[in-house]
Amino acid sequence: MSRGESPAPAAIELDGLSVELGGRPILRDLHASLCGRAIGLLGPNGAGKTTLLRTLLGFFRPSAGGGRVLGLSLAEQGRELRATVGYMPENDAFIAGMTAVHFVRMMAELSGLPPKAALERAHEALFYVGLGEARYRTVGTFSTGMKQMVKLAQAIAHGPRLLMLDEPTNGLDPPARKRMLDLVRDIRDRAETHILLSSHLLRDVESVCDEVLILKGGEIADSCNLEAERRANRSFVEVELQTPEPGFAAALAALGCELATTGDAALKLVLPDDVSVRDLYAAADRLGVGIRRLDIKRDSLQDIFLRAMEVDRGGV
Repeated sequence: MSRGESPAPAAIELDGLSVELGGRPILRDLHASLCGRAIGLLGPNGAGKTTLLRTLLGFFRPSAGGGRVLGLSLAEQGRELRATVGYMPENDAFIAGMTAVHFVRMMAELSGLPPKAALERAHEALFYVGLGEARYRTVGTFSTGMKQMVKLAQAIAHGPRLLMLDEPTNGLDPPARKRMLDLVRDIRDRAETHILLSSHLLRDVESVCDEVLILKGGEIADSCNLEAERRANRSFVEVELQTPEPGFAAALAALGCELATTGDAALKLVLPDDVSVRDLYAAADRLGVGIRRLDIKRDSLQDIFLRAMEVDRGGV
């Protein structure tokens, strides 16, 4: 970025965003600034994930607060915002009897492309997701996996700057799920489109996203940069010795390890940055100590999610 050039806006900014539906609060006072190339949206059923997606799309109006998508105001720039966003809904929303290319072309036109450009992009998008040979078939004859790919094709056909994916691997078998995630990663890595991925599958989010927002009861339970978490995460090690040896714990403490004994021959420890597992084996060798088992554990997205679910949100 050159001197004097303003930084790119966050992909999604939430400023006290609240949403009520039928007089019932669904989202409560959400504050966040999400800048990741791929953002994961997590939470249990009823947490408000789909409501947040639909609010960002302009389908629901905030009852308080507001937000921006790619710098565009939810309240004041809704039409412009929707032209820059692609949306893959969780549920099927096809028109009976329509061919895949006709459907994707229509959706591209609704997103602002002129008819000729929309048709060209429909063909390109369907080839990209692997449906080039099937593009003239009616969508109703497609398998579940093919229908998911059509939904992805219509979401990307107009070249959005933000792609919202709501449960994109729903109902897919392992090969189709891998293909879907490979496509999402490819879109992410082209660095032209931000991704907001809502899923109940933590492994999908962890394999694609570099930032996560976790909702619980309509509030933000946690928000973190996964890359920073991975870099900052220290190794947590469990060691089981063949026989008790008090001197081994003292040797590890001398290396700077934080440790606790959990039995006569079992220890749990956190390694400092300059200590490796090799150093543990070297200390054991010097003392003639046999190591029966050594397990290295690092926080996963599942650990982060479970800690967020344990947080007391004031009675929510």
